[in-house]
Amino acid sequence: MDAKPANPHSARGENERKVFQRDRTPHIFRPIEFRSVRVRNRITMSPMCQYSAENGVAGDWHFQHLCSRAVGGAGIVFTESVAIEPRGLITSHCLGLWNDEQRDAYARITKFVKEAGAVPAIQLSHSGRKGAVGRPWEGGKPLTKEQGAWPLIAPSALAFGDGYQVPTAMDADTIAKTIELYAIAARRAREAGFQLIEVHAAHGYIAHEFLSPLANQRTDRYGGSFENRTRFLLEAIAAVRSEWPDDMPLFVRISATDWVEGGWDLESSVQLAQALKATGKVDLIDCSSGGLVQKQKPVIHPGYQVPFAAAVRSRAGIATSAVGMIYSPDMAEQIVANGQADMVSLGRAMLIDPYWPQRAAKVLRAEVNWPAQYERGDIY
Repeated sequence: MDAKPANPHSARGENERKVFQRDRTPHIFRPIEFRSVRVRNRITMSPMCQYSAENGVAGDWHFQHLCSRAVGGAGIVFTESVAIEPRGLITSHCLGLWNDEQRDAYARITKFVKEAGAVPAIQLSHSGRKGAVGRPWEGGKPLTKEQGAWPLIAPSALAFGDGYQVPTAMDADTIAKTIELYAIAARRAREAGFQLIEVHAAHGYIAHEFLSPLANQRTDRYGGSFENRTRFLLEAIAAVRSEWPDDMPLFVRISATDWVEGGWDLESSVQLAQALKATGKVDLIDCSSGGLVQKQKPVIHPGYQVPFAAAVRSRAGIATSAVGMIYSPDMAEQIVANGQADMVSLGRAMLIDPYWPQRAAKVLRAEVNWPAQYERGDIY
C-alpha cells in the first residue's frame, strides 16, 4: 500500500518541504564554511590588479571596485595582488601592505564588504623578478632606471625574458627577511579587518619562482629537490599563520602547470597540495596556471583550468577553487555540482559585470538577494 503524502501543515511536512527546497538550491548558491568563516555562496571575485594605487594605498577606485562586487552578491571579494614590500610591487601603482597607512586605508573597505554580506579577502604577494614594469595601458614593458625601475630579487639571477631586468639572487638573509615580511603583512591584514588571506604562489611571482625548476637553479636548501623548492612557500605559510588566527581561513593560489616541458606540472601541484594539507594550515588551493615564462603554450578555452582543480581536489583531498574563462552560470554550476571544485573564481566576468552573481541566481532559479535600495530595478 502506498504511503500517504505528508500533511503539508504538519511538522514533518514542513521539514520535508524545507529539505526539498534546500536540495533545489543551485550548488554555487549553497553556503560553505572555512573554519569560523561562513561564505554565503561558492562565488569568488578573483584578485585582479587595478594599477590605480598611490604609494601602495587603496583609494576611492579600490573602494568602489571591491565594494560593488560585494553588493553584487559575491561570496568572497578579493583585493588584487598586494605587495608585502616596495620591491615586491608589479607596477608602481599596485597595492601594498608594508605600512600602517596602507593598513588603515583598507579598513573602510573591509567594513563595507562585510556589511554587504561578503567575506573581505586579501592576496599577499611579492613580484620577484616580474616587478618594475609599466601599467598595461601604458605598454606594460620593463621600466628603465630613468623611468623609476627598482632593483628586483628572485631565487636565481634569471630574467623573466628578453629586455627584463636580471634580478639579484636572494641570499639566506634576504630569504629569511622576506618570509618575515609575510608575517608582518598578515598581522596588518588582520588589523585591517580582512577575514581571509590568500598567499600568491602562482603566475611567475616569487613563491612560484621558488617552486619551478625553470626559475629556481639554487644549490642550497631552497633549490634542487622538490622538498627544497617548496621550502620557501611552506615557510611563508607558516609565517602567515603565526600572525593569522587559527579560526580564520588561509588559501594558496598556485599555477598548476607552467605549460612548458621540464617545468612545474600537475603532478608537482598534487604533491604540493598534499604537503599543504598535511600542515593543517591551508584550507583551499586556488588552481590557476602559467605566468612563469614567456614561452609557455597553454591550450586556452572556457573552463580549461577546471581539470587542475578537479585533480588536486580528488587526489589531495583538499578544497579547491576553479578559475579561468568561467563566464556562464551553467558552467559555474556544473563545476561545483559535479565535484570538480568547491568554489568558482571569476575574474574578467566580474570586471565587466559586478552583479554577475545576482544575474546567475536569476538564470539558475535561485533566490535573488538584491539590496533593498536596488530591488525595484530587478527587471531581468
